[in-house]
Amino acid sequence: MTQHERIPVRISDQELARRWKALRAAMKAGDVDAVVVQATNDWLGGNVKWLTDIPANNGYPRTVLFYADDLMTVVEMGVFGGRRTLKGEDPVHRGVGTILTTPSFPSIDYTVRYDADLAVADLRAHGVRRLGIANGTGFLAGFSQVLRDGLGNIDVVNLTEELDALKAVKSAEEQGLIRRAAALQDDVFGHVCSVIRPGLRDIDVTSAAQMKAQQLGSEQGIFLGASARVGIRSPFMGRHFQGRTLAAGDHLSLLIEVNGPGGFFCEIARTLVLGKASSELLEGFAAVKAAQDHTLSLLKPGAKARDVAAAHDQYMTDRGLPPEIRLYAHSQGYDMVERPLVRHDEPMTISEGMHLAVHPGYETESIFAVICDNYLIGADGPGPCIHRTEKRVFEL
Repeated sequence: MTQHERIPVRISDQELARRWKALRAAMKAGDVDAVVVQATNDWLGGNVKWLTDIPANNGYPRTVLFYADDLMTVVEMGVFGGRRTLKGEDPVHRGVGTILTTPSFPSIDYTVRYDADLAVADLRAHGVRRLGIANGTGFLAGFSQVLRDGLGNIDVVNLTEELDALKAVKSAEEQGLIRRAAALQDDVFGHVCSVIRPGLRDIDVTSAAQMKAQQLGSEQGIFLGASARVGIRSPFMGRHFQGRTLAAGDHLSLLIEVNGPGGFFCEIARTLVLGKASSELLEGFAAVKAAQDHTLSLLKPGAKARDVAAAHDQYMTDRGLPPEIRLYAHSQGYDMVERPLVRHDEPMTISEGMHLAVHPGYETESIFAVICDNYLIGADGPGPCIHRTEKRVFEL
């Protein structure tokens, strides 16, 4: 068995080559010799996955040095002084010339510099004159400090906007994997509907969802769900707060936000009731579904994300509902949340080929009204919803 056979679904060589070519074109335009990206997790570490098709995991840093005219160097967890010379010939670590390892841990303060020391030495060995950093504010603070201190006379520029723009528009291959992720989530939600019952704890429900998702090919993600009596809001809550036991007549808000085969994220949210929903709950869901439809009508190529956000707030307040004060729509890819955000602080515009989750909601003391689905943007705006789960409150 070859090593790459261990990977259930991997991106094609052609797709990786497309990404590398696009980033190198952006680097050439800025006279950049190398780009540094870093991640410590698979949920919000998409830059590393996008370049190498291998995610970071478990809080361990994974740093990629992407060169304009040479193979990549990867710095990751391993033995002191570890060095693998791959020459771009490894079927798993495609496009990688060298892997350097060191046993550093974000929880151990004095070790975080080890990755940066290796990165600086490699950049200097490559004769880098001008270095691009993408999403540098997301690097480990100690890594960033040691990196900058060690660069000396090497010019540093911010290449975040360029890389974010490349990631935001999905290729045909990427869109196919995104559809598979949505289909997986639909199947997981259907499974939850078949197993949820009085007597289970919230954590039993989300554990059943997680098991089904992993059986279907998901690797990472979250399951947020919290139950309550009808008439008391049931907000999204993580595993630490999922100890409540369901009773007949209760309701539960469930968010399934996991990646699918190949690593792309989508998310779906619905409300389940073990009995009959209240009129207040049904009216709340109808309100957020209408708000979702309103936003979808505005998500056309060329629209400014911040203008869509402002229109949503106006739509909500005109109906006596609260404006968004966090985030109600955003792109997804290898990151659970990636740009563009549909929010007042986002400078990006909507483009054909983008993939967005749209999840307007609001809460009171008595209801948590929410809906969430994913859409791909076509030439004239969003295509059909890529989730097939009905848009309704599920009375079971």
